[in-house]
Amino acid sequence: MSNNLPANDRVSALIGEFLDEVMPKKPPSARGNLIFGLDATASREETWDIAASLQGQMFHEAGSVGSLNVQLIYYRGAERIDGECKASQWVTNPAQLAAFMSDIKCRAGLTQIGRVLGHALREASQRKIGALVFVGDACEESRDQLIPQARLLAELNIPAFMFQEGYDPQAGQTFREIARITKGAHLRFDQGSAKQLGELLRAVAAFAVGGITGLEKQNSNAAKLLLGQIR
Repeated sequence: MSNNLPANDRVSALIGEFLDEVMPKKPPSARGNLIFGLDATASREETWDIAASLQGQMFHEAGSVGSLNVQLIYYRGAERIDGECKASQWVTNPAQLAAFMSDIKCRAGLTQIGRVLGHALREASQRKIGALVFVGDACEESRDQLIPQARLLAELNIPAFMFQEGYDPQAGQTFREIARITKGAHLRFDQGSAKQLGELLRAVAAFAVGGITGLEKQNSNAAKLLLGQIR
């Protein structure tokens, strides 16, 4: 694929590669709800296309065991200037989610992880949430802001899978604690490990639809890695 294509066209092309595979070939036996949280601040601009393509793989994996509903929530911008935290509708088609993501441009600002966790808590009052996935590289909010929300997620049995881009130690400590409290997982990746992140997201999709059993049946290295932290 040419890197000279505009960013939006690259996203569409990446998603298009998965569209023939993502839809289940038979009626789903189970349906899972997954919230996909993304940091869309300026530092994540280089890996935004990667995240856009990998969400298609989540649908594909979930299709082997059931059906996956996904809601994307992202934040970007500076508070009181151009800051925002917005969520998509719940979708079952990766093309819909890809279209939503292709309109998002990363913008400088501080993290709003607390708003992502709060959104997941509100959605849980409307439907069962199988998992919360978060992909980000920083955490500028205090532990005291985020940990109480993590405990509420734990009470609702919503595991948080915190995927950290890079090696920021402060973010790592907070992400790890949120994952531990909610019985999720914390794993790091970088721009050179997109394949590993894709495998991990597929494992989370299997979990969101089929729970521990779905993860065990997948029997991939990524599934085993997640099971090692969940248990």
